[in-house]
Amino acid sequence: MGLVLFLMAGLWALGWAMKTPVRARLVMIGLVYAAVVIAQLVLPTGTPLRVATGGDARPWLVLGGLVAVGVAYAYGLKRLRKPEAIAPPQQTGPFREAELTRYARHIVLRELGGAGQRKLKNAKVLVIGAGGLGSPALLYLAAAGVGTLGVIDDDTVDGSNLQRQIIHRDQDIGTPKVFSAQAAMQALNPFITVKPYQRRLTPEMAQVLFAEYDLILDGSDNFDTRYLVNRAAVATGKPLISGAITQWEGQISLFHPASDAPCYECLFPSRPAEGLAPSCAEAGVVAPLPGIIGSQMALEAIKEITGAGQSLRGRLMLHDALFGENRSVTVKRRADCACCGSLQGQA
Repeated sequence: MGLVLFLMAGLWALGWAMKTPVRARLVMIGLVYAAVVIAQLVLPTGTPLRVATGGDARPWLVLGGLVAVGVAYAYGLKRLRKPEAIAPPQQTGPFREAELTRYARHIVLRELGGAGQRKLKNAKVLVIGAGGLGSPALLYLAAAGVGTLGVIDDDTVDGSNLQRQIIHRDQDIGTPKVFSAQAAMQALNPFITVKPYQRRLTPEMAQVLFAEYDLILDGSDNFDTRYLVNRAAVATGKPLISGAITQWEGQISLFHPASDAPCYECLFPSRPAEGLAPSCAEAGVVAPLPGIIGSQMALEAIKEITGAGQSLRGRLMLHDALFGENRSVTVKRRADCACCGSLQGQA
């Protein structure tokens, strides 16, 4: 019997040295045990193999029973010590526990608080363009907990975008910008809904799309789109936060004739002459500038949604990054505005 026990111990030590799984080692020892018991029960008394393995089945059966009792006891004890699965607490308010932690710095702000954060969660914001201005605006609105974010852009990520369009990564080159932006926003905040629209904004769809949202942010890079966005925002009565950048300068304002603020065409009734307002591709743009203006657009959106502070309604903020200067100019509605002039006196 001692020889068999020594063999079992040797198998265990060999398995340990070879890093064999514990279950596999137990199976091997169990097979040796079963072979010994069968030999004791089947072979005639006095057979050399039976003599070499103890000569009697009873000690082996007793040993097997003791091991079985020990295993059963250990298993039962483990079951008793294992804590019962605790069901996760049900959400009783508008926020999950993880959201309360995430937005804690907002909730302690006197101007926002829990009520303001709830407004952000219920808000729907559409961003035109996932480029230089759209990148920081989308990231900060997502981080701030705006419940539904739409983004419309028909472009794909290009290597030349990555100098300033921080929502995209090198591995996203060739990917539609709206899907790259969606992935970045949902990775940042899984508690929001992102709606990507991979298409160019057209007059036929603009008003229908805008009607689904509470607020529009325009980060487009051409005057055709800016005028289209403005007219659709005026027609649907939606507030419009518009930003623009070139080289070292940026500007931002909130347009909303429905609340007696001017519209974009009140300020720019016609597009600039050729060459006076070159695009970023033509004139260049310093990398952080879109971040400054785009972040300001997100900030104005949060203020507009929650009612905090004083917005840029009726004011145009101008930023000169080269000389580190900011200034604001008052902008008023024009009675002869081709876009919102017919709404004078209706606000």
